Amino acid sequence: MAKAKLFTPVQLGDIALKNRVLMAPLTRNRARSGDDAPYDIHVTYYGQRAGAGLIFTEATQISPQGKGYDNTPGIYSKAQIEGWKAVTDAVHAKGGKIILQLWHVGRISHPDIQEGGLDPVAPSAIAAQAQTFVNGTFVDTPTPRALETSEIPGLVEDFRRAAENAKTAGFDGVEVHAANGYLLDQFIRDGANKRDDAYGGSVENRVRFLAEVLDAVIDVWGRGRVGVRLSPFNGFNGIEDSDPDTTFAHVIDVLNEKGVAYLHMVEGQMATPQADKEREAVARLRARFKGAYIANNSYDRAMAIDEVETGMADAVAFGRSYIANPDLAERLERNAPLNTPDHTTFYGGTEKGYTDYPFLNDTKAA
Repeated sequence: MAKAKLFTPVQLGDIALKNRVLMAPLTRNRARSGDDAPYDIHVTYYGQRAGAGLIFTEATQISPQGKGYDNTPGIYSKAQIEGWKAVTDAVHAKGGKIILQLWHVGRISHPDIQEGGLDPVAPSAIAAQAQTFVNGTFVDTPTPRALETSEIPGLVEDFRRAAENAKTAGFDGVEVHAANGYLLDQFIRDGANKRDDAYGGSVENRVRFLAEVLDAVIDVWGRGRVGVRLSPFNGFNGIEDSDPDTTFAHVIDVLNEKGVAYLHMVEGQMATPQADKEREAVARLRARFKGAYIANNSYDRAMAIDEVETGMADAVAFGRSYIANPDLAERLERNAPLNTPDHTTFYGGTEKGYTDYPFLNDTKAA
């Protein structure tokens, strides 16, 4: 019997992958207290999952201002770069590929984790009606400070420096996080962006910041090693848009113009099966994009196999399944049972619920 296409190699721009089972970005809140650097447990965790065709790191803040949650890692200090270098070395030693996801949370933050206790920033001074995790508890996000037009070039440079640091740390590429209600998504959506300068108003203006970030990051990495994550129909973190079909059609035109290696899309509301209307809208956007397409959102084995076999996606990214199954690609190929994730250990902590899930061979041995 022929091997399902999901388990065969694929090319994402300049990155050759051994299979199409990808590990989605997963915030786990385990960066080292004090400097937000990855350390030994991250080396183990990501190294365990090197069987994936490609690993996307957890979202990683490009600057102290970009931080929104306790114990999330950064990519702006020497300690953070060194910590990530140990991770990429471990993944590469096991034949894996790994991409860093570049993140600025914008308004999804709190003064308690901003340098100097400053307010979070956003395109406009509109509260998200969301919560973040600070000092061990969930707190409401405050009304942010609207960014001055003069500040935006500095943010673009923060993305550029983060991309350069990711290259120093040995990554295979970078993903620009423009999804899930964070800063770039806030600029794109008219519910969060009420600006009247060159970065607000028309959809062309609202996408300008993303376009400038892509130019900076591509200048560092080249088109073939840069991808983008979008979530057009996801209302996470209180984000909304009056016409997402039109807005994101323009976003995808910009991605085509820039020639990014792939589009990684959260298809609908996170962790929720798509409604028929969402499925049709996603299909229209997917057809518009000219590069490789990565599907993401509550896929199981059968759905993923079908999505790739029919050509609807080039690869599928799995989230919660990869938390509990470090050898998920092998398990899916062999149609083996999956470990059940422990939701109580998703966020924060150390090894428990992070590096102690058994491999298939461990289960058999027991």
